[in-house]
Amino acid sequence: MNAQPSNPPPSAVRAVEGSDFARLSKKIAAAGLMSRRPGYYAARISAVAALYVGGWTAFVLVGDTWWTLLVAAFLALVFGQVALLAHDVAHRQVFRLRKASERTGRLAGNAGIGMGYGWWQDKHTRHHANPNHEDLDPDLIPDVLVWSQKQARASKGLPRLLGRFQAFLFFPLLTLEGFNLHVAGVRSLADRSVKHRVTEGSLLFAHFALYLGALFLVLPPGMAVAFLVVHQCLFGVYLGAIFAPNHKGMPILTGDDRPDFLRRQVLTSRNVRGGWLTDVALGGLNHQIEHHLFPSMPSPHLRRARQIVRRHCQELGLTYLETSLIDSYRQALTSLHRAGAPIRQAAA
Repeated sequence: MNAQPSNPPPSAVRAVEGSDFARLSKKIAAAGLMSRRPGYYAARISAVAALYVGGWTAFVLVGDTWWTLLVAAFLALVFGQVALLAHDVAHRQVFRLRKASERTGRLAGNAGIGMGYGWWQDKHTRHHANPNHEDLDPDLIPDVLVWSQKQARASKGLPRLLGRFQAFLFFPLLTLEGFNLHVAGVRSLADRSVKHRVTEGSLLFAHFALYLGALFLVLPPGMAVAFLVVHQCLFGVYLGAIFAPNHKGMPILTGDDRPDFLRRQVLTSRNVRGGWLTDVALGGLNHQIEHHLFPSMPSPHLRRARQIVRRHCQELGLTYLETSLIDSYRQALTSLHRAGAPIRQAAA
C-alpha cells in the first residue's frame, strides 16, 4: 500500500461539521496557509541540489587526503537535507500531481541518498494515521529499543539486551540509522505491495554502485572505508536528531485508545522552539504539531500556522507542548530510561 500522507478526507470532516478540527481547518484555510509555494520550493530544491553537486565536486578535488573526512561530514548534512525534501514531496507539499511527487521522491530518495522511497512512504503514512500508538505506529515497533514498559516486559533478544541502558545507547545507535535505511529499502523490494519495484530497485542499486565506485576510485581502500563510515554514521545521527524531538517521550496510545483527529495529533506531538536556523536544520519539522494536523501544508507556512493552532488549543483547554531542542532530547531520553525499568528490575 502506497497511500499518500494526507489530511482526513473531506467527507470525514463534513460528517463532523463544526468539530474542533473542522473549525481549525477553516481558520487555516482563511489565512491562506494551504496554498502552494512553488517559488520557495524551486529555490530550496536548487540550493540543495547545488550543495549536493558541490559536495561531490569537493570530494574529487580534495582527493587522497584525510581532509576528505570533512567533506564526508558536509555530505552527511546534505543527505539529511535531501531526505527532508523527499519528506515534503511525499506529503504533496511541492507538486499538485501524484506522479510528479512520486517521480521526484524516487529521484531524491532512491537515487540521491539510497533510501527506499516506496517503503518509507508506506511506513510514514501509517505513522501519520496513528502517531505514538503502541500497536499501530510502525515507529514504535520494538525491533531494537523498547518504547514502553509493556514492551519491556515482553521483550526478548536484542531489545531486552539493550533495554537496560537504552537511554545511554540511543545516540550511539543512531550512527547505524543510515545503514538501516539502505538495508530496509533493499529488503522492501521483496514486498509485492511496494509499487514500481523495478524502478525503485534500479535507482537504489545505481546509487550504491555510483557511491561505492566513486569512493574506491578516488580514495585508497582504507580511506574510502573511513569516508563511508564517517559519512553514513553522521547522516544517521542527523536524521535521528531531526525526528527524535517530534514524538519520543510523548504520551503513548494503546488498544482502543483513539481520541478524535485533533487530539490524536496534538497530544502525541511536540514542537521545538527556535528561529530560522532551527527551521532550516529540522526542515520545518520543529513545528511537528502543525505538520501532523496539516501534512500537505508547505513547510514555510508552518510557523504562521503555529500561532493559529496554539490559540485554538488554548481555547479548547488542550495541552500544546513546545520546548527547546535540548529539552526535547532530555524528555525523549528520560522516557526511554523509564521504559526500560522492568528489564533493569528483572536483572536486579
